Amino acid sequence: MQKKFGGSTIMLDRSDINTDEIIPAKYLTEVTKEALKPYMLEDLNLEGFDPQDEKVKSCSVIVSRENFGCGSSREHAPWVFEVNDVHTIIAESYARIFRQNMFNCGMLAIELPKGQIDKLFALGATGDVTLEVDVEAQQLTATAGSQQENFTFEISPFDKALVKAGGWVEFADARY
Repeated sequence: MQKKFGGSTIMLDRSDINTDEIIPAKYLTEVTKEALKPYMLEDLNLEGFDPQDEKVKSCSVIVSRENFGCGSSREHAPWVFEVNDVHTIIAESYARIFRQNMFNCGMLAIELPKGQIDKLFALGATGDVTLEVDVEAQQLTATAGSQQENFTFEISPFDKALVKAGGWVEFADARY
C-alpha cells in the first residue's frame, strides 16, 4: 500500500515524548492495528493538547522536538500512527528503535536540526501548517497562509527503499 506523506500538521512542542504517551500500555493486548486507532496520543502530557480534537484526528504529520518515541521498544507506537494515517513525523531526533520501526512500517521519521525545527514551530505559530514531502528528492515544504519554508533532509538509501516499498514486509516480498 502506498502511503501518503505530508498534509495537515500538528505541532507537539516537547522533547522526550515516549511510547506510553503515544499508545498507553493498557492497549498492547489488542490483536489488530485497527483496534489501536482511537487511542493515539491518549496519555500525552502537553498543555492545551487534546487527543480527541478534530485537528489531531485529521492530521497526517507530527512535528516535535528531540528524542521522540523514547521508552519501551514497542511496534505499537508506529502502528497507532499508521492506522491514523500519520505517515510522517519530523523531529530533532528519535529513539533508535522507534525510528527504525517507523521505516520498517514504510513511514518517514525525518530528522531536522534544532534551528530548522524552531522555524517549523515559528511557522506554526502563524497558522495551520501543511507539509509537502518529496521522498525521492528528500525535500519538504511547509506552508502556513502565505508563508513558506523549504527544508532538505537525509535518509539512508536502505531506509528510503523501505519507505518506497511500503515497509519491511513489502520490501522483502519484492526481493526474496
